[in-house]
Amino acid sequence: MIFPPGDLYSDEPPLETDLHRDQIDLLIRLLKQFWGDRQDCYASGNLTIYYSPHQRKSEDFRGPDFFVVLGTEKRPRKSWVVWEEGGKYPNVIVELLSESTAKTDRGLKKQIYQDIFRTPNYFWFDPDSLEFEGFQLMNGTYQPIPMTEQGWRWSEQLGLYLGVQNQQLRFFTTAGELVPTAEEQAETERQRAEAEHQRAEAEHQRAEAERLRNQELAAKLRELGVDPDTL
Repeated sequence: MIFPPGDLYSDEPPLETDLHRDQIDLLIRLLKQFWGDRQDCYASGNLTIYYSPHQRKSEDFRGPDFFVVLGTEKRPRKSWVVWEEGGKYPNVIVELLSESTAKTDRGLKKQIYQDIFRTPNYFWFDPDSLEFEGFQLMNGTYQPIPMTEQGWRWSEQLGLYLGVQNQQLRFFTTAGELVPTAEEQAETERQRAEAEHQRAEAEHQRAEAERLRNQELAAKLRELGVDPDTL
Protein backbone atom coordinates (compact mmCIF):
# COMPACT_ATOMS: atom_id res chain seq x y z
CA MET A 1 0.00 0.00 0.00
CA ILE A 2 1.31 3.45 -0.93
CA PHE A 3 0.88 6.01 1.82
CA PRO A 4 0.56 9.73 1.15
CA PRO A 5 3.25 12.06 2.51
CA GLY A 6 3.30 12.14 6.28
CA ASP A 7 4.41 15.76 6.71
CA LEU A 8 0.88 17.16 6.68
CA TYR A 9 -0.31 20.41 8.22
CA SER A 10 -3.39 20.43 10.44
CA ASP A 11 -6.55 21.56 8.67
CA GLU A 12 -8.97 22.56 11.42
CA PRO A 13 -11.79 25.13 11.30
CA PRO A 14 -11.77 28.12 13.68
CA LEU A 15 -12.95 27.40 17.21
CA GLU A 16 -16.58 28.16 17.99
CA THR A 17 -16.13 30.56 20.93
CA ASP A 18 -13.67 31.88 23.48
CA LEU A 19 -15.04 29.26 25.89
CA HIS A 20 -14.02 26.46 23.51
CA ARG A 21 -10.54 27.88 22.94
CA ASP A 22 -9.91 28.52 26.62
CA GLN A 23 -11.15 25.05 27.58
CA ILE A 24 -8.85 23.31 25.10
CA ASP A 25 -5.89 25.40 26.22
CA LEU A 26 -6.69 24.67 29.87
CA LEU A 27 -6.78 20.88 29.40
CA ILE A 28 -3.48 20.87 27.50
CA ARG A 29 -1.71 23.09 30.05
CA LEU A 30 -3.02 21.12 33.01
CA LEU A 31 -1.95 17.74 31.69
CA LYS A 32 1.47 18.92 30.54
CA GLN A 33 2.10 20.51 33.92
CA PHE A 34 0.77 17.54 35.90
CA TRP A 35 2.95 15.07 33.98
CA GLY A 36 5.94 17.40 34.18
CA ASP A 37 9.00 15.94 32.46
CA ARG A 38 7.23 12.80 31.28
CA GLN A 39 8.42 12.20 27.71
CA ASP A 40 6.27 9.24 26.63
CA CYS A 41 3.02 11.03 25.85
CA TYR A 42 1.55 13.65 23.53
CA ALA A 43 -1.33 15.99 24.38
CA SER A 44 -2.83 18.37 21.85
CA GLY A 45 -6.08 19.89 20.67
CA ASN A 46 -7.90 21.14 17.58
CA LEU A 47 -5.32 19.27 15.52
CA THR A 48 -6.15 17.12 12.50
CA ILE A 49 -5.70 13.36 12.82
CA TYR A 50 -4.89 11.84 9.42
CA TYR A 51 -5.74 8.14 9.59
CA SER A 52 -6.63 7.01 6.07
CA PRO A 53 -3.88 6.47 3.48
CA HIS A 54 -6.54 6.59 0.76
CA GLN A 55 -8.18 9.82 1.84
CA ARG A 56 -6.25 12.39 3.83
CA LYS A 57 -9.28 14.00 5.41
CA SER A 58 -12.83 12.74 5.60
CA GLU A 59 -15.37 15.42 4.77
CA ASP A 60 -17.24 14.30 7.87
CA PHE A 61 -14.33 14.27 10.28
CA ARG A 62 -11.62 16.58 11.52
CA GLY A 63 -9.39 16.57 14.56
CA PRO A 64 -10.62 16.15 18.14
CA ASP A 65 -10.81 19.23 20.35
CA PHE A 66 -8.46 17.55 22.86
CA PHE A 67 -6.65 14.24 22.70
CA VAL A 68 -3.86 12.32 24.38
CA VAL A 69 -1.64 9.62 22.92
CA LEU A 70 0.37 7.45 25.32
CA GLY A 71 3.53 5.54 24.58
CA THR A 72 4.77 8.01 22.00
CA GLU A 73 7.43 10.70 21.71
CA LYS A 74 6.66 14.05 23.28
CA ARG A 75 7.51 16.60 20.57
CA PRO A 76 5.79 19.32 18.51
CA ARG A 77 3.80 18.17 15.49
CA LYS A 78 2.00 19.83 12.56
CA SER A 79 -0.74 17.19 12.78
CA TRP A 80 -1.17 13.61 13.97
CA VAL A 81 -0.48 11.26 11.06
CA VAL A 82 -1.31 7.71 12.14
CA TRP A 83 0.85 5.93 9.56
CA GLU A 84 3.83 8.04 10.63
CA GLU A 85 3.22 7.32 14.32
CA GLY A 86 3.44 3.54 14.31
CA GLY A 87 -0.29 3.17 13.81
CA LYS A 88 -1.06 4.81 17.15
CA TYR A 89 -4.44 6.41 17.76
CA PRO A 90 -5.43 8.58 20.73
CA ASN A 91 -5.92 6.89 24.09
CA VAL A 92 -8.20 9.68 25.29
CA ILE A 93 -10.38 12.12 23.36
CA VAL A 94 -12.49 15.04 24.59
CA GLU A 95 -14.90 16.83 22.27
CA LEU A 96 -16.43 20.19 23.18
CA LEU A 97 -20.05 20.35 22.07
CA SER A 98 -21.60 23.31 20.28
CA GLU A 99 -24.82 23.85 18.36
CA SER A 100 -23.06 23.10 15.08
CA THR A 101 -21.04 20.05 16.22
CA ALA A 102 -23.07 18.31 18.95
CA LYS A 103 -24.90 15.93 16.61
CA THR A 104 -21.63 14.85 14.96
CA ASP A 105 -19.79 14.55 18.28
CA ARG A 106 -22.53 12.36 19.74
CA GLY A 107 -22.97 10.31 16.57
CA LEU A 108 -20.46 10.06 13.74
CA LYS A 109 -17.36 10.94 15.75
CA LYS A 110 -18.32 8.60 18.56
CA GLN A 111 -18.69 5.84 15.98
CA ILE A 112 -15.30 6.64 14.42
CA TYR A 113 -13.57 6.73 17.80
CA GLN A 114 -15.19 3.43 18.78
CA ASP A 115 -14.86 1.43 15.57
CA ILE A 116 -11.80 2.86 13.79
CA PHE A 117 -9.68 4.60 16.42
CA ARG A 118 -10.67 2.20 19.22
CA THR A 119 -9.90 5.02 21.61
CA PRO A 120 -10.33 3.62 25.16
CA ASN A 121 -11.75 6.81 26.74
CA TYR A 122 -14.07 9.27 25.00
CA PHE A 123 -15.63 12.28 26.73
CA TRP A 124 -17.72 15.19 25.59
CA PHE A 125 -18.41 18.47 27.36
CA ASP A 126 -20.59 21.45 26.49
CA PRO A 127 -19.01 24.70 27.82
CA ASP A 128 -22.42 26.41 27.62
CA SER A 129 -24.90 23.86 29.03
CA LEU A 130 -22.20 21.98 31.03
CA GLU A 131 -23.41 18.64 29.63
CA PHE A 132 -20.71 16.08 30.44
CA GLU A 133 -20.55 12.44 29.34
CA GLY A 134 -17.82 9.83 29.29
CA PHE A 135 -17.35 6.39 27.74
CA GLN A 136 -15.02 3.43 28.24
CA LEU A 137 -14.36 1.02 25.36
CA MET A 138 -15.37 -2.47 26.50
CA ASN A 139 -15.32 -5.44 24.13
CA GLY A 140 -15.23 -3.03 21.20
CA THR A 141 -18.24 -0.99 22.32
CA TYR A 142 -18.46 2.27 24.25
CA GLN A 143 -20.09 1.89 27.67
CA PRO A 144 -21.00 4.93 29.81
CA ILE A 145 -18.52 5.71 32.59
CA PRO A 146 -20.38 5.94 35.92
CA MET A 147 -20.41 9.33 37.61
CA THR A 148 -19.08 9.67 41.15
CA GLU A 149 -20.89 11.46 43.97
CA GLN A 150 -18.84 14.54 43.09
CA GLY A 151 -20.03 14.37 39.48
CA TRP A 152 -16.68 13.15 38.14
CA ARG A 153 -15.91 10.40 35.60
CA TRP A 154 -12.82 8.20 35.78
CA SER A 155 -10.26 7.97 32.95
CA GLU A 156 -8.28 4.78 33.47
CA GLN A 157 -5.99 5.86 30.62
CA LEU A 158 -4.98 9.10 32.38
CA GLY A 159 -5.28 7.81 35.91
CA LEU A 160 -7.34 10.92 36.66
CA TYR A 161 -10.95 11.91 37.12
CA LEU A 162 -12.59 14.47 34.84
CA GLY A 163 -15.28 16.71 36.26
CA VAL A 164 -16.89 20.12 35.95
CA GLN A 165 -15.80 22.85 38.36
CA ASN A 166 -16.56 26.55 37.99
CA GLN A 167 -18.10 25.82 34.57
CA GLN A 168 -14.89 24.27 33.23
CA LEU A 169 -13.82 20.69 32.64
CA ARG A 170 -10.99 19.89 35.06
CA PHE A 171 -8.80 16.99 36.16
CA PHE A 172 -8.88 15.53 39.69
CA THR A 173 -6.46 13.10 41.31
CA THR A 174 -7.36 9.77 42.91
CA ALA A 175 -7.00 11.58 46.25
CA GLY A 176 -9.81 13.91 45.17
CA GLU A 177 -7.58 16.94 44.71
CA LEU A 178 -8.01 19.41 41.86
CA VAL A 179 -5.09 19.42 39.42
CA PRO A 180 -4.14 23.10 39.61
CA THR A 181 -2.98 25.46 36.92
CA ALA A 182 0.41 27.12 37.39
CA GLU A 183 -1.42 30.29 38.45
CA GLU A 184 -3.59 28.42 40.97
CA GLN A 185 -0.58 26.61 42.35
CA ALA A 186 1.32 29.88 42.72
CA GLU A 187 -1.67 31.43 44.52
CA THR A 188 -1.89 28.42 46.84
CA GLU A 189 1.81 28.74 47.60
CA ARG A 190 1.38 32.47 48.24
CA GLN A 191 -1.50 31.83 50.61
CA ARG A 192 0.47 29.10 52.36
CA ALA A 193 3.47 31.42 52.75
CA GLU A 194 1.20 34.21 54.02
CA ALA A 195 -0.41 31.85 56.52
CA GLU A 196 3.03 30.72 57.70
CA HIS A 197 4.12 34.35 58.02
CA GLN A 198 1.03 35.18 60.07
CA ARG A 199 1.61 32.11 62.26
CA ALA A 200 5.23 33.13 62.84
CA GLU A 201 4.17 36.71 63.60
CA ALA A 202 1.55 35.50 66.07
CA GLU A 203 4.15 33.28 67.75
CA HIS A 204 6.56 36.22 67.92
CA GLN A 205 3.89 38.43 69.49
CA ARG A 206 2.99 35.68 72.00
CA ALA A 207 6.67 35.29 72.97
CA GLU A 208 7.07 39.06 73.28
CA ALA A 209 3.98 39.30 75.50
CA GLU A 210 5.32 36.49 77.67
CA ARG A 211 8.67 38.28 77.96
CA LEU A 212 6.97 41.52 79.03
CA ARG A 213 4.85 39.69 81.60
CA ASN A 214 7.98 38.07 83.04
CA GLN A 215 9.67 41.48 83.23
CA GLU A 216 6.68 42.98 85.06
CA LEU A 217 6.59 40.05 87.49
CA ALA A 218 10.33 40.35 88.17
CA ALA A 219 9.94 44.11 88.82
CA LYS A 220 7.11 43.52 91.31
CA LEU A 221 9.17 40.86 93.10
CA ARG A 222 12.08 43.26 93.41
CA GLU A 223 9.70 45.91 94.83
CA LEU A 224 8.83 43.35 97.50
CA GLY A 225 12.52 42.76 98.20
CA VAL A 226 12.66 39.40 96.45
CA ASP A 227 15.38 38.64 93.95
CA PRO A 228 13.62 36.78 91.09
CA ASP A 229 16.95 35.26 89.98
CA THR A 230 17.06 33.25 93.19
CA LEU A 231 13.66 31.68 92.70
